[in-house]
Amino acid sequence: MDQQNLTVLEEFILMGLTDRPELQAPLFGLFLVIYAVSVVGNLGMVILTTMDSRLQTPMYFFLRHLAFIDFGYSTAVGPKMLVNFVTNQNSIPYNWCAAQLAFFILFIISELFILSAMAYDRYVAICNPLLYTVIMSPRLCWVLVAVPYLYSAFLSLITTIKIFISSFCGFNVISHFYCDSLPLLTLLCSSTREIELIILIFSAFNLVSSLLVVLVSYTLILLAILRMNSAEGRRKAFSTCGSHLTVVVLLYATLTFMYVQPKSSHSFDTDKMASVFYTLIIPMLNPMIYSLRNKEVKGALCRIWKKLNKLPR
Repeated sequence: MDQQNLTVLEEFILMGLTDRPELQAPLFGLFLVIYAVSVVGNLGMVILTTMDSRLQTPMYFFLRHLAFIDFGYSTAVGPKMLVNFVTNQNSIPYNWCAAQLAFFILFIISELFILSAMAYDRYVAICNPLLYTVIMSPRLCWVLVAVPYLYSAFLSLITTIKIFISSFCGFNVISHFYCDSLPLLTLLCSSTREIELIILIFSAFNLVSSLLVVLVSYTLILLAILRMNSAEGRRKAFSTCGSHLTVVVLLYATLTFMYVQPKSSHSFDTDKMASVFYTLIIPMLNPMIYSLRNKEVKGALCRIWKKLNKLPR
C-alpha cells in the first residue's frame, strides 16, 4: 500500500467563506446576528408550541419538529463558522468534522420529509376536514416524524462512515466553511465512485420523493379550493397553506439551484453561497414566516407574554 495512503489526519483546515481579512469582522457581525435570530426564533417556536394548549394540533406538532430541525442544522454549522471568522487558523479536529457532517446530513434530510408530512397534513385538513382529527391521529403524527428521523440517521451514518474509513491523501484543506461530503471526497486517495453513487442515488431519491408528496398534496388542495363556492372559504384555505408553501419554495429552489446546475458552471464558490442560504438564512426565516402570517402563533405569544407579566417579581 502506498505510504501516502497511510497518512493519519488529526484535523482539517476550513477555507471559510472568504480569505479577505477586511471582510472577516463584518461577516462575523452579520452571521452572529443571523444565527442569534435563528436560535431565538426556532427555540421560541419549540417552547411556544409546547406550552400553549391551543397549539396542540398536528400542524403545530410538525411545526415544532421543523423548528427543532432548523435549530439543529444551523447549530451544526453556525458556531464553528463564527469561531473561524475570529481565529487565524480555521482548523477543525478530525472527529468533530465527522460529527458535523453526520449531524448536518441527519437534519437536512429530516427537513425534506417533515415538510412533506406538513404538506400531507394540510391536504387532510382542507380536503377531509370532517375526518381530520381521525386521520391525523397522534400515532400517525409520530410515525410521520419518527420514520424521517430514523431514515435520515441511517443515511447520515452510512455516508459519514464510508467517507471517514476511506484513505485521505494527507492534504487536509476543505474548500468550504463546514465539513460537507463533496469537498471531503476531493481529499480522498481511495476510489470515491461508490460513495459518490450512494450520495447521488439517495440525494435524488430524497429530493424527488419528498417533492412529489408536496406536489401531489398541493395539486389536490388546489382542486379542492377551486371547487369551493365561498370566497371566504378559499381565502382561509389559501392562508393555512401560505406559510408552508413559502418555506417549501425557498428550500427546494435553493437545493435545485445547487444540485441541478450544469457541471460547467458548478463550483465550490456557488456551493458556498447556496449553503449559506439553506444552513443559516432559511432557518432564520422559517419561524418569521410562520409567526408573521399566523394569527394563532401571534395569539399564543400574547398569552405567554401576559402570563409572564403576571408572575411575582
